[in-house]
Amino acid sequence: MDEQPLLDRITVHPEIFGGKPILRGHRLAVEHVLGMLAAGDDIDTLLEGYPWLEPEDIQACLVYA
Repeated sequence: MDEQPLLDRITVHPEIFGGKPILRGHRLAVEHVLGMLAAGDDIDTLLEGYPWLEPEDIQACLVYA
């Protein structure tokens, strides 16, 4: 499986969150998504909480980790 298209969803902008990796330029850090998953939130909960979020974004966070 080619993981690069997933990883391309993760961007870094020095002016957003101090340069932490974020999803597609939105103000949602990869570490935040991973933290929510680690705390027991499921994918549906994340998708409901962030309407612009796509399942591939969550998969990208897992690949990045």
